[in-house]
Amino acid sequence: MSNLSIIPYSPDYKSDFVAITKAWVEDYFTLEPFDIAQLENPEQVIIQPGGDIIFAKMGDEVVGTVGLAKAEDGVFEMVKMGVKPVAQGKGVGMLLGKAIIDKAKEMGGKKLVLYSSTKLQPALHIYKKLGFYESVPEAGKYCRCDVKMELDLV
Repeated sequence: MSNLSIIPYSPDYKSDFVAITKAWVEDYFTLEPFDIAQLENPEQVIIQPGGDIIFAKMGDEVVGTVGLAKAEDGVFEMVKMGVKPVAQGKGVGMLLGKAIIDKAKEMGGKKLVLYSSTKLQPALHIYKKLGFYESVPEAGKYCRCDVKMELDLV
């Protein structure tokens, strides 16, 4: 863990964002139109409207990523958390989760929401350890998501 660091988004890391995200989404699901928009244009779709993307590096290799999309004033959505298989089970997901929670607070967030799936039990375990609680998902928000979780930031 000592060689693990969190770094901010840079266009130099866009290919890592795309590769890490596509790998886990395509392992369990299929890419939806919102995935494609976020992957093709992360700067325009996630960052410019008031969000952010961060990465976890282990040594010189990017091994994980997570995004923060602005949903409405004071509310952010945690999106696209993924960790390469080589780094899973090493605390990368927890580190990314803590860092994106801090980023949401820093950006004035009052609440953080996420949408996930019961197929992703390791991720759900991390979210619960981070303090997220389940809430009722909106019908039809995302095809693959059957879990909505929230975290109060204030």
